[in-house]
Amino acid sequence: MSVNLLIAKRHLMAGKKQTLVAMLGVTFGIAMFILMISFMIGVNQFMESTMLSFTPDVHLYNDISTDFRFSVASDYFKGQPVMISVAHPKPRQIKLNLKNAAGIMAGLRKDPEVMGISPMVSTLVFYNYGPVQINGNINGVNIKDEAQMFALKDKMVSGKPENLLSADKGILMGSGLAGKLNVRLGDLVSLATPNGTLLRFRVVGLFRIGISAIDNVRSYVTLASGQQLLGRDKSYITDISIKLHDHGRATPEAAALARKYGYKADDWEAANASVKTSNLVRDTLTYVVSVTLLIVAGFGIYNIMSMTINNKMKDIAILKAQGFAGRDILQIFLSQSVFIGLLGALSGMLLGFLLAYALSKVPFPPNDYVALKYFPVAFEPAHYFFGLLFGFITPLAAGLIPSLKAAKIDPVIILRG
Repeated sequence: MSVNLLIAKRHLMAGKKQTLVAMLGVTFGIAMFILMISFMIGVNQFMESTMLSFTPDVHLYNDISTDFRFSVASDYFKGQPVMISVAHPKPRQIKLNLKNAAGIMAGLRKDPEVMGISPMVSTLVFYNYGPVQINGNINGVNIKDEAQMFALKDKMVSGKPENLLSADKGILMGSGLAGKLNVRLGDLVSLATPNGTLLRFRVVGLFRIGISAIDNVRSYVTLASGQQLLGRDKSYITDISIKLHDHGRATPEAAALARKYGYKADDWEAANASVKTSNLVRDTLTYVVSVTLLIVAGFGIYNIMSMTINNKMKDIAILKAQGFAGRDILQIFLSQSVFIGLLGALSGMLLGFLLAYALSKVPFPPNDYVALKYFPVAFEPAHYFFGLLFGFITPLAAGLIPSLKAAKIDPVIILRG
């Protein structure tokens, strides 16, 4: 060990309490940084996985749009010198189905970006519950495609998705909706569509996605039953859910599909813009608070190094009188702050990991709204590397100013008193 590092070691050991306090400041700063960012990233990952569990990467459908520039009145007075103004125009009758749905699905299956598709017939319905009608929506689907795309099997409270294929007029119902209707597995439910069609279905399964806005309204029937509800033939498809190999490419792929087929294509990020915004706000808040903690720890090191230098003025003067240069003094005191920072960072990383691991084992309060067993925590190596890097840079910056001050001390002035 060089003489400079040996002197730095002696200074650290002589002021054990100061060294320990400075190291603990860095330790708790790094630990809280790792705990907070691991928890927040875990929450964001849980929210994103929950979104993807019921939202397709790309949703292709026929959007309702009417061109109000033309009307019956303009056709009637065509060519006459009159000004036509139509108040409260009504849209023309529009079919919501996708034209040539079979051709679109064949093209999507050949797309190398597409992992799977699920055609769907979606409609609003009213469930008859005695004298009360409860609104909801029904998705007529190919249950095998739907179950594979959204992992419905893992979300079943009772029954199996495949029960739709074996039951005559079967229905899979959200657990929240089933609770509203007071129905269980095997019960019959009566429902009506907006066009007046009345049908009865037998409950063959209950699912829970973990989002009350879905579990309280959504149900699944077979594609044929959905088409029967709307009084349509087997070629009638209103929506196509698309799963990509890389859901990060959902935005450009949605734009490409919209141009290719001429229908509205929403990617999962656009469909959940509010949740993505919430994630961004949480991430920003986490980084701001975490960096603030680390900076506060850096100021603690600065204060302690300043006190150490002030207490070691005579020692510095004696060292300089014996031939030590300013860079030697800089090395002595700067190495102390770096040692405090690295040791504090390593112990903070360990403490942060233990706290994050302990949090990941804490049971989440049971409820009917979120399907979560434990608090979500993410263990990302990048967080620990960033903590170690910050634990090195912050003490280095905090100790640099006092060390430069020590290197410039005139030993004659100090020795004279």
